[in-house]
Amino acid sequence: MSKILDGKTLAAKIKEQLQAEVMQLESKMQRKPGLAVLMIGEDPASAVYVRNKEKACEQVGINSFGQHLPADSTMPDLIKIIHQLNSNDQVDGILVQLPLPKHLNAVELLYEIVPDKDVDGLHPVNLGSLVRGEKGLRSCTPAGVMELLKEYQIPLAGKNAVVLGRSILVGKPMALMLLEADCTVTIAHSKTQDLASLTRSADILVTAIGRPNLITGDMVKPGAVVLDVGINRIEEPNGKGRLVGDVDFASVEPVASMITPVPGGVGPMTVAMLLKNTVQRYAQQC
Repeated sequence: MSKILDGKTLAAKIKEQLQAEVMQLESKMQRKPGLAVLMIGEDPASAVYVRNKEKACEQVGINSFGQHLPADSTMPDLIKIIHQLNSNDQVDGILVQLPLPKHLNAVELLYEIVPDKDVDGLHPVNLGSLVRGEKGLRSCTPAGVMELLKEYQIPLAGKNAVVLGRSILVGKPMALMLLEADCTVTIAHSKTQDLASLTRSADILVTAIGRPNLITGDMVKPGAVVLDVGINRIEEPNGKGRLVGDVDFASVEPVASMITPVPGGVGPMTVAMLLKNTVQRYAQQC
């Protein structure tokens, strides 16, 4: 049976460390760190994520400058708000909650955030720093995966890593971080042929594709480490919904040596890394 990679417990540990760091810096800075999360519209899942982020900020000692804006907000309105936050010395990090209403351009909004406040790590300047192996704000979900691997002392150098998904949010930065850790990395995507043969070659398998229970036990190398980034809501016959990952946990757990659960695995780590990026930016102001 697999050992569970417990992201919930590790995230709580990181938040305690960040709380102590904030308390130490606050007297010198004469203010708390600040995070602004912009939510546009009434997407139910986004509302839950934003509440969780605001609650986590409160636990650590970060001031929330969140704004919940109507779904019919225009690009000029949002750009104006982002520019105001860029120039606000009380705000250390800015995040635009995705997905956005269809009439809005997420990439264009992202470009309006100054790189130093891009705590989601998605601005081209920060992604460029990752490519070059330089210091910078790192994309939260892949950074959370790397923290889990570090916490459980999983050796990476020379290992075969397969990343399922090529999004700018997870897949591409995840592959770059694993490459930086001396893994041999392969990225799989919707056009990949014979996916099962590829996943069976992975010592480290990271899934971030948004297809429930796609990866089954016969697609996993015995002893592999499996990190499930997928969060998918499925409906039960009784009409109730539950969250599952991209990995069929029941069939993969007996095969893998270590595995993340959904929920309670990578998800809490994403929020923890968002807080860590915000405090990192705050500390740089000292």
